[in-house]
Amino acid sequence: MRAARLVSRRKIDFLEIPDPDPIVDEEVKIKVEEISICGSDIYLEYDADLPEEQYPLTAGAPSHECVGTVVESRDPSYKVGQRVIVIPRDVAGMQEYLVQTKDKLIKIPEWGNSSEWLMCQHSGTVLYSAKQWGNIAGKTIAILGQGGIGLSFTMLAAKQGATTIVGLDLEEYRLKRSLEYGATHSINPTNEDFLSISNEITKGTGYDIVVDASGNVSGLDICVDLVRKGGKVISFSFTQEDDMTFNHRKWMMKNVKLISTALAQTNEPIKEIKEMVDYKISGWMDPGVLKTHQWSWKQVQEAFELYRLRQDNVIKISLSID
Repeated sequence: MRAARLVSRRKIDFLEIPDPDPIVDEEVKIKVEEISICGSDIYLEYDADLPEEQYPLTAGAPSHECVGTVVESRDPSYKVGQRVIVIPRDVAGMQEYLVQTKDKLIKIPEWGNSSEWLMCQHSGTVLYSAKQWGNIAGKTIAILGQGGIGLSFTMLAAKQGATTIVGLDLEEYRLKRSLEYGATHSINPTNEDFLSISNEITKGTGYDIVVDASGNVSGLDICVDLVRKGGKVISFSFTQEDDMTFNHRKWMMKNVKLISTALAQTNEPIKEIKEMVDYKISGWMDPGVLKTHQWSWKQVQEAFELYRLRQDNVIKISLSID
């Protein structure tokens, strides 16, 4: 079967690999139909300057947002023909077929575009993080980064009743989306004094909650600058650790509660993704609106570059396995 993988910095190639081994008890074989790109795929692998000995990556990597159809099952709760979001093993989803167990599978309905259901995966991880901010009715929130993850935070904050929602991003097209999806204010730090504007918005107190979804190595420092004393910082962002900055003294002096949030590292790594699927079914929230591009996976190299360079107003890309 065909697969793709990162073979050097910013270079993805296709290769032929053996079909998966015959499935065993409780395993499910899925024909992959759509994959998407996550910011962490860019920051941690595709655009990272990894040691030469780490290349090439495992066949299929980096990719962990996948949707497909069950073609063989040893688990009675998954029938042939069932559509699923699948969390692949080894973050290696760029393959024609995957084998997985039910603890990494999320059922989706028969109706609707599979590429739009796929968007529930990354928005579900945001839902887990957003649960950590508690009751936000009447609160002020700033969200660093308005890509797919940041916009999911913005949508959830608007749904949950935050009074003030401020989206910060370096791209004007993302800020426009932010306002469309519930932000009350937008700030572009490229050409605006985000600290002064934030002081005006919060009347000098700082935000109750600040979320880092930026991928910026200085993101946490910026969050601590923006949050009020005794406030809360939600960290979602992944960066290269060697380049990261953090002012420990400033964080301590403001008594800020800093919460790291990674759904994949919990004991229930698909719980909130299932809940996001339910939200889409009910119409309460639809992450499918975040998809801006639908391409073939034959264009995976171009897709990663488009995402890395933030071209053509990209938010989320779905690549069809054809």
